Amino acid sequence: MYTDPLFFLVAVPAVLIGGMAKGGLGNILGTACVPLMALVLPPVQAAAILLPLLLVMDLISLWKFRGQVDSRTLFTVFPGCIAGVALAALLFGYLSEQYIRLMIGVVSLSFCLMQWLKNSQQNIRKASYIRGSFWGAIGGFTSFGIHAGGPPISIYTLPLGLNSHKLMGTQAWMFAGMNMAKVVVYGSSGQLDTQNLSASLILLPLTPLGVIAGYKILSCVSEKVVYRVSYGFLGSIGFLLFLQGSGLIPTV
Repeated sequence: MYTDPLFFLVAVPAVLIGGMAKGGLGNILGTACVPLMALVLPPVQAAAILLPLLLVMDLISLWKFRGQVDSRTLFTVFPGCIAGVALAALLFGYLSEQYIRLMIGVVSLSFCLMQWLKNSQQNIRKASYIRGSFWGAIGGFTSFGIHAGGPPISIYTLPLGLNSHKLMGTQAWMFAGMNMAKVVVYGSSGQLDTQNLSASLILLPLTPLGVIAGYKILSCVSEKVVYRVSYGFLGSIGFLLFLQGSGLIPTV
């Protein structure tokens, strides 16, 4: 893996993209990390390599948005997140690599379609334990195998009308908690082995570079452009993985 140029061709931008998402460009952009690496690696291995790096990024986010948390929103969503992670941990062991690629492709394309169809005028809604638990569970499930918990959780949290700092701070605690839970499951299943952790260590210096790049880009480019590019990128990768999972094109 370390001598394969294709690995670094996808791993380097994937880590930078993850850092830029944590740096302020939003969780939608970060959703593309695992799909990008899954083009050349088994999806579960790609997720395992990225997990320690995401934990480092979570620590940066928690420090940056320290004290900025909406406790009611956190407690209406987080139990569902953990339940979703637990359900995914039970099911993922029965899924083939090809089926996981297909699932990643479908999820990625679905997120893009939902964004395209949704009304840009969102009404402010109150926190709800039922809705929070539902979207939290969906987020925990998609987060487990492909680190794509951001879009489902955003569907619930964005209409709550939180200010941007409280929103980012609250989500930082959600993702940090989910990723810690995933460490336990990934470790017990042998995914955090020497090879994968070595790859994580090699890529680790890229994480602060990605975060800094996110800050810089956010100050120069409008949020609308960032989201258009993010969804275009995610949709393109999702379409490729859908074709791979369907057997229409070979995996690399």
